[in-house]
Amino acid sequence: MLLSLQPRGQASRLMLWLSPLLAAVLTLLSGVLLFTLLGHDPLETLHTLLIAPLSDWYGVSELLVKALPILLCALGLAVAYQARIWNIGAEGQLLMGALAGSAMALQLIDWDSRWALAWVVLAGTCAGAAWAGLTAWLRTQFNANEILTSIMLNYIALNLLLFFVHGPLKDPAGFNFPESAMFGDASRLPLLSEDSRLHGGLYLALLALVAVWVLLHRSFLGFQIKVLGLDSRAAGFVGFREKRLVWFALLVSGALAGVAGVGEVAGPIGQLVPQVSPGYGYAAITVAFLGRLNPLGIVVASLLMALLYLGGENAQMNLNLPQAITQLFQGMMLFYLLACDVLILYKPRFAWRFRLQATSRKQESAA
Repeated sequence: MLLSLQPRGQASRLMLWLSPLLAAVLTLLSGVLLFTLLGHDPLETLHTLLIAPLSDWYGVSELLVKALPILLCALGLAVAYQARIWNIGAEGQLLMGALAGSAMALQLIDWDSRWALAWVVLAGTCAGAAWAGLTAWLRTQFNANEILTSIMLNYIALNLLLFFVHGPLKDPAGFNFPESAMFGDASRLPLLSEDSRLHGGLYLALLALVAVWVLLHRSFLGFQIKVLGLDSRAAGFVGFREKRLVWFALLVSGALAGVAGVGEVAGPIGQLVPQVSPGYGYAAITVAFLGRLNPLGIVVASLLMALLYLGGENAQMNLNLPQAITQLFQGMMLFYLLACDVLILYKPRFAWRFRLQATSRKQESAA
């Protein structure tokens, strides 16, 4: 093997926290090179992508609207990832939350009570948790790999949503468009400002942020989750129940993704449509690692990811760039983050170096 990785020993905590910043800088430099090769002015393109979307209050409010579902999904993933439970199914859990919340909202469309919103949010939360519970059940009962099961459940969730939005939940007065009827006002999240789309889901996200921070940093249950992630055998030796912690972590993860989904349909959209999520659940995976599984770091990473979504839409309209530019930047950022982490934790060693050293030793011994 020409290249091998040798552990460096104790990793620098400062470098581990600076790694996301380095990954962001490398992503920007790669973007400059990419835009130059495509024939665009890199400075103008980066301005359109990263600065122009925040030029007014409406742009800032749209940034928050985009960041809310990503933040909720990433907070849930952080709980699971702390236990080394690799939930890749936040996208499906978000879609199931949106589907169940929409079904409840359509049943309560004539209600005038604010309890209608509570029932809608509860339905979406329980649906997301239940969808993640399938992954937990397969993991604890059959030792099925949660990476494979959760990602496959994403496609099942998407097709279930498409079935219902084209069938039982389709608006009969909607001119055959694949969308549900508009929710009643009592089932909608209230707007926080008349000149923006920012809605009451902000309060749900702040509540989730505080709850996850307390869970991970101030509770014995959070301590058990971290011990399970560091060494599952040690957790078993001290009496921590692995199956119970797996269930808990996945249910919390799925519930927060379900809240994200119901926040989208009951918030800015106001109805169930096939395009509930442009990939928020997948983007949340990158956000969770960019934020170092720390709730406060995840807030910053969520805002950055939301900015990429807004900037991608802006660049598509103004510079005729493809919509995939957002996914490209997300992929580059995750790639550079993982590459930086590998180089921080491991030292690359080249085979030719060992051969030269061995040859020199043989020559010295022969002499």
